[in-house]
Amino acid sequence: MVLTDALRQEIYIPQIASGRQLFCIFLTIIFLALSIYSQTNLTQPDENTLIVNDAPEMEIFAFGKKVIVEKRAKGVLSFGGDVIIKGKVDGDVATVGGSVIQKENGFIGGDVIILGGKYLPEAKSPLRNKGKETVMYAGYEEELRNMTKNPSQIFSPTLSWSFIVQRILSLLFWFAIGLGLTTITPNAVSRSVARFQLSTLKVLGIGALAFTVSTIGVIVSFGFLPSYIGAIVGIMAFALIMLAYVFGRVTLQVSLGKWILKKFSSEKKPSETIAVLVGAFIWTLLLSIPYIWTLAVFVLFAASLGLVLTARSKSGWEDL
Repeated sequence: MVLTDALRQEIYIPQIASGRQLFCIFLTIIFLALSIYSQTNLTQPDENTLIVNDAPEMEIFAFGKKVIVEKRAKGVLSFGGDVIIKGKVDGDVATVGGSVIQKENGFIGGDVIILGGKYLPEAKSPLRNKGKETVMYAGYEEELRNMTKNPSQIFSPTLSWSFIVQRILSLLFWFAIGLGLTTITPNAVSRSVARFQLSTLKVLGIGALAFTVSTIGVIVSFGFLPSYIGAIVGIMAFALIMLAYVFGRVTLQVSLGKWILKKFSSEKKPSETIAVLVGAFIWTLLLSIPYIWTLAVFVLFAASLGLVLTARSKSGWEDL
């Protein structure tokens, strides 16, 4: 029996349609199963709270929400919210701009890392694995909490009286630091100023490369090395960068202040104190401008590390 094309279409089209229907039904079942699974393991009673019921293989990440672990979770990281442990967390618990509250029967198997908050265990001997660390910095809790809820204010801070007062205090602080360093180590600061003016791009390039390598190195050390070794590496890198930042910022303040005074002053040898004050004012102003301040911070860190790493090459330096 020979089938015509029309008859073949009448026979095969229903088969193709039924296959597609089965495939769609299969996808629908998977989607519903995943939805039911996520709903039973993660629930949100309101927009600011996330409840974890039973998710032993799930890493929980939350932004601007309070996280409550009722039963189990693999790890918890919250930005801008508290973490309350009622059940069991096998891994690390971390929060930025919030506190970690461990209930009496709660268990934390990994490290507790808190930036801008506190670690508040209810039990005298909280249930923790031996050898795990608690890293905590309790300052700027409200600022970090608000920043994580509204990340745009990182680049564009709100102009307020407290912001103006902070800028004035920052100006006075860096003026005092600059005046102190130029008084204690005038030759070192003068040589650094000369080196930066003679080879600006070289110093910035070396510093930017060093800053990038050190940042990646710290991240890798925390991920692949034992926790205590990673913490030591992080502390050493942080101490080096901050010490370099202090010296480098003073150097850039003096350099900028002297350059401005030479351009707009008739004095052949401008006052060191006035140069420090002018440079501190300009850098404080740059670090207060929305969006511009991020580039200014990077330049400060890059120049600071570059000045430290090129400090041994003394040929051609002259005190200013």
